[in-house]
Amino acid sequence: MNRRASSDDVRLCRPACDTLTPVTEVCRNRWFMVLDRGGRLTVEYHQRQVAVLPVVDATNVLMVRVKRPVLDDCPLELPAGGLEPGESPLAAAARELREEAGIGPLPADRFSPLPPIAGSPNRDPYLHHIYRVDLTRAEFEQRHHFDEEISEVVLLSSEEAFEHVLSGKIYVVLSISLLLHFFLAISSDAKGAP
Repeated sequence: MNRRASSDDVRLCRPACDTLTPVTEVCRNRWFMVLDRGGRLTVEYHQRQVAVLPVVDATNVLMVRVKRPVLDDCPLELPAGGLEPGESPLAAAARELREEAGIGPLPADRFSPLPPIAGSPNRDPYLHHIYRVDLTRAEFEQRHHFDEEISEVVLLSSEEAFEHVLSGKIYVVLSISLLLHFFLAISSDAKGAP
């Protein structure tokens, strides 16, 4: 079976692997649980996940350096995180942009849904909600304080972002996937593709 992911895909809100039984909890912490689903281990976040592709003046992308102790690094990533209880994916996208980049609050109509993405299709049975938001340079320059888990907010031109992906300076899979969407959109616009 080959399904195309869309914004109404049920895998955004529930696992599609319910037929993999028996289900046994292996481990749980405050962020996720590890389940054995019929011999396949899954890592399932307690909160559904969302990511934001912030594009500034149509050709630049806003990224954040996130403190990642497990990697002993602060890799360049796009704003992302989990939905709070009762929060819509769109509201979570706006909140994550505000918390991680210091931009906002922005109205919901500024965010455009993109096709969902599988973060780790061999372990995570949920798709991630993805949104694009177009910003002005003034909005970027007037950003506010951001979360302590962020060490820096960075603006990269499309050329810089592309080079950073090729050189390995950007190495987080979700961010690379969304940047690919960004690069392809710029390329299509330049060629006048529909």
